[in-house]
Parts: sequence; structure tokens; C-alpha cells
Amino acid sequence: MKYNYLNNLPLNEAKSKYYAHLKEVGFSGQSETVPVTDACGRVIKEAAYARICSPHYNASAMDGVAVKAEKTFTASERTPVTLTPDDYTVVDTGDPLPDNSDAVIMVEDLIEGENGNYEIISGVVPWQNVRQVGEDICMGDMIAPSGTVLTPSLCGALLAGGITEIEVIRKPLVGIIPTGDEIVLPTADPQKGDIIEFNSTVFKGMLGEINAKVKVYPITPDKKELIESAIKTALSECDIVLVSAGSSAGRDDYTAEIISLFGTVLVHGIAIKPGKPAVLGEALGKPVIGLPGYPVSAIVIMDEIVSEVVAMYYGKAKPLRKTVKAVLAKKIVSSLKYSEYVRVSLGRINGKLSAAPLARGAGVITSFTKADGVLIVPQNCEGFEAGEEVEIRLNKPLAEIENTLIVTGSHDPLIDEVSDFLARKGVPFRVCSTHVGSMGAVYAVRDGLAHMGGIHLLDTETGVYNKSYVEKYLPEGNAVTVKGVGRVQGLMVQKGNPLNIKEFRDIKNCRYVNRQRGAGTRILCDYLLEKNGLTPKEIDGYHNEEFTHTAVAALIAAGNADAGLGIYSAAKMYGLDFIPICNETYEFLIDKSYLDNPMVKAFLDVLYSEEFKARLAEMGGYV
Repeated sequence: MKYNYLNNLPLNEAKSKYYAHLKEVGFSGQSETVPVTDACGRVIKEAAYARICSPHYNASAMDGVAVKAEKTFTASERTPVTLTPDDYTVVDTGDPLPDNSDAVIMVEDLIEGENGNYEIISGVVPWQNVRQVGEDICMGDMIAPSGTVLTPSLCGALLAGGITEIEVIRKPLVGIIPTGDEIVLPTADPQKGDIIEFNSTVFKGMLGEINAKVKVYPITPDKKELIESAIKTALSECDIVLVSAGSSAGRDDYTAEIISLFGTVLVHGIAIKPGKPAVLGEALGKPVIGLPGYPVSAIVIMDEIVSEVVAMYYGKAKPLRKTVKAVLAKKIVSSLKYSEYVRVSLGRINGKLSAAPLARGAGVITSFTKADGVLIVPQNCEGFEAGEEVEIRLNKPLAEIENTLIVTGSHDPLIDEVSDFLARKGVPFRVCSTHVGSMGAVYAVRDGLAHMGGIHLLDTETGVYNKSYVEKYLPEGNAVTVKGVGRVQGLMVQKGNPLNIKEFRDIKNCRYVNRQRGAGTRILCDYLLEKNGLTPKEIDGYHNEEFTHTAVAALIAAGNADAGLGIYSAAKMYGLDFIPICNETYEFLIDKSYLDNPMVKAFLDVLYSEEFKARLAEMGGYV
């Protein structure tokens, strides 16, 4: 059965249409009055004007004595002036200036004499060391214009200007309705078919960052009357309503239909990827937005549209994100049908920012947790070539990105473990790792797109790892391999080895899961196939590719495959049986110019430490 979206509008067109409608129906925030002492972070409704001066009296700016300045004019080292108790009044910083005084002499400039007298050897001018009325703020001055977000210092200025209460925009209450028959509350032991409901937690955090309150409603099953009731309740209680999932074109997706019962559906289907199924509607003068069920799709809509709706509520424009230019580490191919949002990790290599694309699936939320920025591929663009300069919209501060060690290449859990050791040491940088296979590491280091890369490339003629590949692809000798670890490669099979797999050639009798082309484990697989007289066509699942050892192990543990080559630590992690095949050399390829880099040295120091060797022994499979 085929289902269609109402629209496939370009993002900017969808936004314009939606926001124009919200303005027409008068969507905006109501105000409330709060104590200034509790107003930090709030958005003020109207301009704030000082009610008093600050200071509101002439105040001493120093500890010392208040005097009439004209009595001090003749003071010098040769002709000191003596001040009797009748000539001065002792004051501390902040004290009101006595009526008969117009200056303050600092205590450091007083020479104590007899009978309470002081001598001075330099004079003061009128209002010296005095904070005059209105020095900081004058009554009637505008302290902050309408729509200002109150910072701690602004709150202080308001109080100094005699404003103790302030009218602010009431924080919008955003209702989130999770929907779906398969959705369950977070648990460490979900049943088969259960999908953990974590989207609302993500949305709640994002909304908190933009000054909105959140009410998460109970999970609502995919029944039209129940979703209708939930939306009706949320509309009566909230300023903005988000319906999580139920926005696509499937048979149980009722969001667009139900919104139209209460109000108007303006957009259903936006030409962006991920995020296409979004529903933009309005009911009772309030935005009602259907978010896609896939987390990355929903996050894109939250960031692109919901954040702007909240800004509109406050009467403000959404702040522009900072952008940077970066060199793309890997080719990106995109459809002409959509604008595509590609998450990337960033690091500075050889003076240039390098952008490495992360997993692009709509359900891969870890691609957002690791993303330093987003590359937006325009709708009518087929993509970008590796090495091309592209514009990246930042998710993180540039200073944090600048202090990033980029480690790419063959996957091994030890990289994450080293990263954790470094984090616990409190180093002033972070480690960002991407899994592009051993050959990917060779290309990245060669092209100046990574600081270092993990490799385990078997020369099938000599049996030596890595050496011939480095000589072939980096003939200039500007990169070296440094000691990593020895590790055991073997077949990971289901617990109990139900198929009685004993050696590599037995994979022809099972469902196999492979590594991606360019991975050292893939090269080993092809070598073993040839050695055993097998061809890829004989292997069920040869073209079923994964990018990490743990991904291979996860599929076997889930019953999606029977066997796959990988390292022992991954098999142990998933409780799989393991049939050793060979020991291999896993090394790090590093550009020579980075051997003395503090981040690289700190990484290697941890790798070679006795403490880390003990951790590898716990993980198992390293020799």
C-alpha cells in the first residue's frame, strides 16, 4: 500500500509558509512579573528604564578622609598642608560624602601627626576619589531594550537602577507526546520488538537550552482516538505541542489527520534528509508539530524548526550558528531530491580543519553525540569530493575543536579506552576517532586529514603487516608506524557454537557478516578465502558489511548472522564463542611532523603504560 506526503517543500519555503501563518494567528508569548533576583536567563517583555541613579548619593570611592578640595591645593613636598580634625571626616569606601566635602584623600597619602592632625604633600581636585550621583546609571537611562536575555550582570544593573521586579516573557510550556505501540519506557532489559523511548529526553534537554519548559505525556499507543485525546489535552495545557513519531506516511501515522481536526496542517513533508516526514500545523493559535520517529530526523527538525518557533514565541530571531571552512576527509554522495544534513567530526591538521563524515542513518543518534558540526548538502547538489573545501555549521565551540586529536582507521576498542584514560587524567584536549578501515587511515594520514590512524594490513605475499602498504602509499617517507598491540583475530560465533564451526573454511556453511572494503580484517578475510579455495560467491553474507568489530559481534549475538571475523575482545564483550585464526600486528601510522605533538605523545604514553596494559589484559585478546 502506497502513502503520500502532502508536500515536499524546500526547507526555507516550508519555514516561510509556517511562520507566516503563526504570525497571522497571533502566536506569541504572554508575560509575567518576577523578582529581578530570580530573573537571570529570562527574556524581558519591554525596555527597562532606571528608576534611581546609581550611585544615588555621592559616595567615597576610597578609604581615607573627605575634605574640601580647595584646602589641599597648595600641598607639595616642600610645602605640606596640615589638616586638623575640623578639616576632614574619616570615610570608608562606599560611605556618603559629607555635605561640606567634595573630595577624598586616600589613606595611603596621609601622614599622621599629633592631636589627630594629618599632613599631605599632594593636593586633590574636586570630586577626586568620589563616585558622584549617576556615575554608573542615571535615573531614566535605558538599562536593557525589549527582548533582552537577562545575564547575571544585567540583573545586577537592574537592581542598581532601583528595579526590583521585571516583566518577562513567560517560559513556553512545550508538551511532548510520545506515540507508538512498540515504544516502552527506558529499561536496561527491553524485550524483542520494544523500542526504548529516549526521544523525549533528548527533546527536553534541547528545549531547556533555549529557555522552554517541558511536559512529557505518557506514551500513547497508535490508536487514532487515543492520540486525538492526548493532543486535545496538550493543547489545553501547553503553548506548543510536539507529537513524537506518527508523522510519516505509514498506515498508523495519524498526526497530520488529527491536527487538521483541531486546526490547520500547513506542511507535511519537507525536502530535507533526515527529517522529511515532519508535520507543521497549528491549532487554537498554537504550533502543533509532528516529529519523525527516527531520532536524528527528529533532532534536525527540533534544531531547524522547533527552536525557531520558540524564538518566535519570545519575539526574537533564532541566533545564527557559527560556520567554518573545512577540508572534507571523505567523498559524500547525496540525492538531488533533498537537502541533506551530514554530521561531521572536526580537527585541525596541518593548519587546516578536517571534516570527517559520520554515520548518516536517521536512527543513528550517536552520530549526533559525536558530531562537531553539520555539513548541509544543498538540494540540487550531488555531493562533494574528498579534499574539497566545504562550509560546516558548528555544534561545538571552535576552541574545543581546535584541541582535538583525530585518530582514524581500523576500529579497536582500545582507542576509546585510551581516550577514557586521558579524560580521567584531565588532559586539555579530546580524542575523536572515526572508523574508516586501515586503508582509510593510510589515505587520511597521507592526505593530511588525521593526526594518526590504526592499521593492520597483511601483506599476503610476505606475511608482514603494514610495511609494504606504507612504502607503497607513502613513498616520500613522511609517515612512520609506531608500536601498537598484537591482537588475536578469529571467528566470532554464537554462544555454544551451534553450527560446530571449527575453522575458517566452515563459513561456507553459515551466514557470514563481513567488514567493509579497505578494512584490515576484510583483507585478511579475502586472503583466507583464497587460501582455502573459496570464492566470495560461495559465502552467504560476504557483502553484508559492518564498520566495527563490535557491530559484527552485535549482529551475531542478535542472531542476524552466524559468524564473522573479529578480535577476541569484541567476542568477549558480547558473550560469543571465539575460534582463533591468527595473531596480527596493529600499529599506528603517524605523520612524522606529529611525533612530537603533545596530544600524540600523551596518547602513546597511555598506550605504553603499565596501567593500560593491565586494562588490555582485562579486555582479553591482546598479545
